[in-house]
Amino acid sequence: MKVLLAGDSTVANCPTHEYPMSGWGAKLPPHIYTWAAVHNFAKGGASTESFREEGLWGQLLAEADHGDLVLIQFGHNDQKKPHLAARTGYAANLRRMVAEVRALGALPVLCTSVERRHFLAGPSSDASLEESLEDYPEVVREIGLELGLPVIDLNSWTRALYVRLGREESVSLFCHFAPGEHAYWPDGLTDNTHFSQQGAAVVAEHVAGQLQELGLAPLGLARTTAGRG
Repeated sequence: MKVLLAGDSTVANCPTHEYPMSGWGAKLPPHIYTWAAVHNFAKGGASTESFREEGLWGQLLAEADHGDLVLIQFGHNDQKKPHLAARTGYAANLRRMVAEVRALGALPVLCTSVERRHFLAGPSSDASLEESLEDYPEVVREIGLELGLPVIDLNSWTRALYVRLGREESVSLFCHFAPGEHAYWPDGLTDNTHFSQQGAAVVAEHVAGQLQELGLAPLGLARTTAGRG
């Protein structure tokens, strides 16, 4: 069985020169390798449109077989394009992807986009996050209900995670470097979108656990390696 991933940089295997930056898809195999092989087609900067135009979606479909799982998470880059608004181009592209996966006998699993770590200013700021993905996560939930699909709500879960950890502790989930700490970013980096190795691993563990909770993993497997929180 295969688990095939379609998504953007928050899912992707990041380039080695960006280490320790990582998408959660790169950290999924340790949790599910006993029952599924992970094929990660996610790419930095990808939208539902560019993923198809660059041939990545076609490559994924060519690998997908009957009974495989196809996890789909987009939104971060779609929201930068007016014609890919959540309820128009984005929703249409997701529905097309779902139909094509189903036509192969594979099972599409929709994932809402992981949230960005944007705490709001104010006296209770550790408990308040910007809703940076606008209505994209809600559209994914609606399409899941409409089409009878399993949905992994990573947006709600990551929002709760960041708030639980708080403004300071949640920094460790992301890529923050002072000047001189990283050869590729010699002037420093404050990135509240892309995960560190630790952040990617935490999200991947949750995804693996959700696959089992949704009944998509073989019974009796992966429980000891996936799904806390």
